[in-house]
Amino acid sequence: MKTILIVEDDNDIHNLIKEILEKEYCKIVDAYSGTEAVLILEKENIDLILLDLMLPGLNGEEIIKKVKNIPIIVISAKIAPEDKVKVLLNGANDYITKPFNSEELLARVKVQLRINNENNKSRKLKYNGMTLSEETHTVYVNENQIYLTKTEYAIMKQLLLNPNQVVTKSKLLELISEDTLDCDENSLKVHISNIRKKIRVVTEHEYIEAVWGIGFKICE
Repeated sequence: MKTILIVEDDNDIHNLIKEILEKEYCKIVDAYSGTEAVLILEKENIDLILLDLMLPGLNGEEIIKKVKNIPIIVISAKIAPEDKVKVLLNGANDYITKPFNSEELLARVKVQLRINNENNKSRKLKYNGMTLSEETHTVYVNENQIYLTKTEYAIMKQLLLNPNQVVTKSKLLELISEDTLDCDENSLKVHISNIRKKIRVVTEHEYIEAVWGIGFKICE
């Protein structure tokens, strides 16, 4: 399931966009100001941002400058060509003017999610001697390959996406649900233990730290 952040301070428009996207089984995160959006982006793994430009707090142009590696579709009442050109050159991926057509919005969202998914397939996550390739589904520690199951790989990927941050058990299960169905809270500890055993074959470094009663994190 993809996670989409809607940044729109008009309740009617916000709810309309949310209703359109939820029919496609997307997880929606809501922000009603630029400042709120930035705080969410620091905590959540977002796949796509739908962004108004005229917002309380930070405006849309300021948010675009702060965002890295997340596609942005601007949805704005500004219709002047120079406004569109400006935000596209500054980093937005697409621009839709208000009022918008529901089917067109949905189509543009699907295009950006597809492009982002294709780009992520070739991404490599690196941390302290460990490298995870999303293209080949392989994990290496200091050039030694660690052979992980599908579930173990999904767990490792999400931990590496959040280095030095505690990922709660429930959040970790939610994040890996798209990649595997073979995990619940009872079996999560077993999978973590198996990953640790495989890593210890090639290094003494403990990459995964358990935070008692909360979850796990990748640590130095």
